[in-house]
Amino acid sequence: MRDHPRHPRHPRHLGAEPLPEVWIGRATNRMQWVAAVAGAACMALGITIAVESPWTSGIAALLMAVIGCVAAGLLVLFGTLAFVHVEVKVDNQAMEVRCGHIGLPRCRILLSQVIGADYVPKVTPHEWGGWGYRWRPEKGKGVIVRRGEALILRLDDGRTFTVTVDDAEFGVRVIRDRLRPPTPTGPTSA
Repeated sequence: MRDHPRHPRHPRHLGAEPLPEVWIGRATNRMQWVAAVAGAACMALGITIAVESPWTSGIAALLMAVIGCVAAGLLVLFGTLAFVHVEVKVDNQAMEVRCGHIGLPRCRILLSQVIGADYVPKVTPHEWGGWGYRWRPEKGKGVIVRRGEALILRLDDGRTFTVTVDDAEFGVRVIRDRLRPPTPTGPTSA
């Protein structure tokens, strides 16, 4: 029987395993590839119109069709590819979030600005208004690449930052450990 890493009895979640110096979590949304293909198809349509059109309807109409298709295709293609996956890295200094294959958009939050971290078992793109880098007045900022578990940082200025990531519960444990004041070592003098 295979032990699932998110199972609550797994040693990672009971504190039996030492915490890593750097924790990296990832999440992927394969459905974004469908939108990326649609964007590429729209671009291809614009190029096909430009190359194969008999130009009988006038140059203005043709240019509007070509530019419109190519521009819409580029926006959809690159807008979706940026949020196909997310990588979250937590070290002793900060939490860094990188989106897409080239790591943009990127967000870095210093742990000195974090007052708490919480685990949420289910976040949906619907409650955030869709996929991507989002802002909602009642929720704060977030990077939402798929439905599922997420971690939420509570910041010292009252804002929050949410990111959907696999094994978010362990990521919260790592962050909370980094937020604790260091315990003194050695004898104390009175």
